[in-house]
Amino acid sequence: MNIEELKFDEKGLIPAIVVDAVTKQVLTLAYMSKESLQLSVEKEQTVFYSRSRKTLWHKGETSGNYQNIVSITADCDNDALVVMVEPEGPACHLGTHSCFTKEVFQSENRHEFSYAGLMKLIEGRKTDKKEGSYTTYLFEKGIDKILKKVGEECTEVIIAGKADDKAETVYEIADLAYHVMVLMTQMGISLEDIHKELASRHVIDHKVKQEKMTK
Repeated sequence: MNIEELKFDEKGLIPAIVVDAVTKQVLTLAYMSKESLQLSVEKEQTVFYSRSRKTLWHKGETSGNYQNIVSITADCDNDALVVMVEPEGPACHLGTHSCFTKEVFQSENRHEFSYAGLMKLIEGRKTDKKEGSYTTYLFEKGIDKILKKVGEECTEVIIAGKADDKAETVYEIADLAYHVMVLMTQMGISLEDIHKELASRHVIDHKVKQEKMTK
């Protein structure tokens, strides 16, 4: 859509919710003017309008913590933005990845899940060993044990898939995903590493499709 279609408030600003494109974690809430939004699109990095300093603010210009823009999406009323970014450092001036760190409420009946959260838990079981933890047990046994489990879970996925058992296949894929993440942690591979690899393959696949269409 055209920037002219967006609805800026009486001060000429529009709220921008910045989200990590990899983890989907909300990083910060900032404001953009029409000029800062245009600059953001041109630079493909976030440029905000500082309400306190009343001036444009290129995130990372002084700190080096740039936010590389993946996409910008407007809401249904055209008066708010979601900016998906690949951050090069912490979003918060306090040095945290996200500005949103103070928990106000957590339901006892519902639990938030994310791959990033699971990865953090697995990493914690390696650095701070917990007695009775299966994850810690795998790290203590080492790479051969971890690889053996990955192989076993691969086989279980194949068996479940061959049987056309959807529920069992989902269960076994979840087991495989967990053990692969343990392997990733053991080898120092991050979710971002995998994200970047898959993203590069998507670009290649897109180009291949384009080439086929032109032939």
